[in-house]
Amino acid sequence: AHADDVGTSLYFVNDSLQQVTFSSTVGVVIPCPAAGSPSAVLRWYLATGDDIYDVPHIRHVHANGTLQLYPFSPSAFNSFIHDNDYFCTAENSAGKIRSPNIRVKAVFREPYTVRVEDQRSMRGNVAVFKCLIPSSVQEYVSVVSWEKDTVSIVP
Repeated sequence: AHADDVGTSLYFVNDSLQQVTFSSTVGVVIPCPAAGSPSAVLRWYLATGDDIYDVPHIRHVHANGTLQLYPFSPSAFNSFIHDNDYFCTAENSAGKIRSPNIRVKAVFREPYTVRVEDQRSMRGNVAVFKCLIPSSVQEYVSVVSWEKDTVSIVP
């Protein structure tokens, strides 16, 4: 080790950051999950290794290494930007580290209706009901209770 290397380091601030899901109406700010001493230069890349670039009013990398994706309309959706894997690097005199890939995915806030599938059963028999959730929101919605006439049904 060189005397110049004493006190230099690179480290992950949050190496558990693996997925960021955000609303298209709000946008998101993602800090680079790495840092260093002396201060590290932080850069963002696509998982393919391609440098990312600023897209005015859509995507910006701040001087402090924070990646910002701005709110956008459904017509401005670009999977290359809004549904992709990114990673961040931190580099200083101690070396260079790379974060794990971070899945960044925008979701659209749209109205949806959850309904119960129609079933027929004869009196005294068992009927199985299924909750139908639109596929566009299925991964973000969970059934937490069933109600009949606004009264919870206890299992």
